[in-house]
Amino acid sequence: MRLAKPRLEPLDESEWSDEVRELLGQTGGLGSSARKPFHIFTTLARHPALLKRWLVFGNHVLFKSTLPARERELAILRIGWLCRAEYEFAQHMVIGKQIGLSDQEIRRVTKGPDEPGWSSDDAALLRAVDELHADAFVSDATWQELAKRWEPQQLVDLLFTVGQYNMVSMVLNSLGVQLDEGLPRMPA
Repeated sequence: MRLAKPRLEPLDESEWSDEVRELLGQTGGLGSSARKPFHIFTTLARHPALLKRWLVFGNHVLFKSTLPARERELAILRIGWLCRAEYEFAQHMVIGKQIGLSDQEIRRVTKGPDEPGWSSDDAALLRAVDELHADAFVSDATWQELAKRWEPQQLVDLLFTVGQYNMVSMVLNSLGVQLDEGLPRMPA
């Protein structure tokens, strides 16, 4: 973690308005047997109007994107790693494993697209993330590789996925959102 403590504390449950309670209920973190809402949500609950609108977009990127789940998670892990966003990386290590990524693949994400073991398709995906992070642009060569197998909607979803998680990484890092209980640490 870049910061040892939050710059902006998560909103305590005693401070939740009805609107905040409803918004946090949409994150899957409330209910009799549910877990507590993640720190990212309770921190952003300090700005309910933004949280409300961001949840709609984030829901598309994470649950309704045309990207296959594996490719989505590889892209999210790579941008989280490049941004040194431990919170984001840790959350998506868990999600990545749930959708079938191996520990070896997750470790390999940290090495980048030129690490041996990636298929040419996976390498092109990771290269696109690296290019977006470095230059806010996907090169023609990388674009052509991706366009061989993906439909236009998938290409757009990739751009928005990387952009969304780049932005979220900046927010998490700058606010000092701390890891939720039970999350793994990011690899060294």
